[in-house]
Amino acid sequence: MYGYYFIYKMAHDVNIACDGDGENTSGLVAFILLSMITCGIYAWYWYYKLGNRLANNAGRYGLGIQENGTTVLMWCIFGTLICGIGPFIAMHILIKNSNMICNAYNRAHGLM
Repeated sequence: MYGYYFIYKMAHDVNIACDGDGENTSGLVAFILLSMITCGIYAWYWYYKLGNRLANNAGRYGLGIQENGTTVLMWCIFGTLICGIGPFIAMHILIKNSNMICNAYNRAHGLM
């Protein structure tokens, strides 16, 4: 249950911090429904798109993010062969990068 709340809040926060880039990260309902319909493939696509969006918006805040959606997707898919820890590393990358973007957004808007 907490995992779904986390996805909801991450999408919400990224949509605020990356507003104006012409993209929108879909929310929890789309994530759950489309992931169930596609047997989990949409979740990988969602992670991929989120990783790319974070990497593309890093320059707006003077940040340098090395990992993009492809890195996240490769950890999700091929990282499962390494004792199943790949998805955890992929989520760590997304959390780390979204925290960097959100902290930079807060500094830029005087919220820190």
